[in-house]
Amino acid sequence: MKQNLTSSDLKTILHSKRANVFYLEKCRVMQKNGRIVYLTETEKENLYWNIPIANTTVILLGTGTSITQAAMRLLASAGVLVGFCGGGSTPLFAGSEIEWLNPQSEYRPTVYVQGWLSFWFDEAKRLEAAKAFQQERCQFLRTVWGKDRELQDELFDCDDLEIKQALKTYEKEIPKAGNVTELLTKEAAFTKKLYKYAAKQSDWGEFTRRQQGDDKANVFLNHGNYLAYGLAACTLWVLGIPHGFAVMHGKTRRGALVFDVADLIKDAIVLPWAFICAERNTTDQEFRQVCLQKFTEHKALDFMFSQVKECSTMFARSGGDVV
Repeated sequence: MKQNLTSSDLKTILHSKRANVFYLEKCRVMQKNGRIVYLTETEKENLYWNIPIANTTVILLGTGTSITQAAMRLLASAGVLVGFCGGGSTPLFAGSEIEWLNPQSEYRPTVYVQGWLSFWFDEAKRLEAAKAFQQERCQFLRTVWGKDRELQDELFDCDDLEIKQALKTYEKEIPKAGNVTELLTKEAAFTKKLYKYAAKQSDWGEFTRRQQGDDKANVFLNHGNYLAYGLAACTLWVLGIPHGFAVMHGKTRRGALVFDVADLIKDAIVLPWAFICAERNTTDQEFRQVCLQKFTEHKALDFMFSQVKECSTMFARSGGDVV
């Protein structure tokens, strides 16, 4: 017997608690009997695989994919973000922008965007928000590396003197930044230390970060970062905050706030596992699975939501927790 689900039923699980991010390639996404499925075709048989959309935040459609209008309608009802991208989940087909097919809804909360805009036009407050994000970024790294046994088995430990000093130095430098440019410079120096540490701990050797680099470490960093961008975009969409109101990355880049929010978790999760998986010579699919597992294990999406909500309500009236 066919069961009809309403939009409210599909949104029972809050976005901040959803577990799934899907990357699909060489398949057709469609609606079948009230469910979202993707069809894979082989010489001998066609297989349908179910997507639990009520527990999904983002779907990335890679090489050789298509999607039906009926599927998009049901995905929109469930509040799932959809993005078309290249092979391996990168890049999104908007160049350096972050572009998503957003579910259209005028019933998202307004308290967060109102709170965000209440301080965003004040340069000093915007800088303070950027500094708060960077402090929380450090704390999240310290928390994740401090309790993840698998990372510690791979010799990534926040108690290592090199990491303790890097974190301590950066956390002292953050409040001293007089503007965003200075903060970005300090952030770049901190990240460079993390790359050096990760390359050493994984026996990767000399490493230079290059967006177009074809070595596995750079490729995996790009792939993992785009998964983080998907979570960040979902967080901002649910809270109703436009991606252009960045606090740290370039204000002329329409997707810059996505980068700001994704930075909260990239160092703690994507960076170490990119080097570990590169050294192991794992496949792209295996690396993505590790990232998604770690996002769930360390409640990365929850953390993004809590930080953006805290920042957006800092200068506004407190409101109820609605997501």
